[in-house]
Amino acid sequence: MSYEYANNFLYFVIKPATTRGNGAFILCSGVNLSRFLPITKQRHGLASNPAMRGLQLVKIDITALALARGALPRIIRGNDCAGLTLTEEGWYTEILLIENMPVSFPAEAIDYCVMALLKSIFKACRLEVKLPDTLPKPDELQLFIEGVCSAYGRV
Repeated sequence: MSYEYANNFLYFVIKPATTRGNGAFILCSGVNLSRFLPITKQRHGLASNPAMRGLQLVKIDITALALARGALPRIIRGNDCAGLTLTEEGWYTEILLIENMPVSFPAEAIDYCVMALLKSIFKACRLEVKLPDTLPKPDELQLFIEGVCSAYGRV
């Protein structure tokens, strides 16, 4: 069974890793650097793009969360996540193999990843944006992010 959260700004997908053994899952994640440019361009003191760095930090955090839940995360390379981007714009992606994943972990992981990514981006860009208390549907979150980009964007 696959779990997916995706819009034109970001995606997180957990799917069975059929080529990597029974009980293994792949966490595919991506952030659309082009879509976040209105708020990330010239607004941070980081050497890298806040959206890219945010996704890297989320991968570290979700690795720790998986370990705490008894799962075995491993950083891998490969094309297991090919074809998941929703547009042809500038996407940055990460991939993580998770073995021995508890049944409750996918939903928890996706909720955590989406909110942690946005918190990281907004913090790095020094934006005081209140995030929703619960994770909205992907299209609703897309509208929310578009509003933030419109309100705080620099072109």
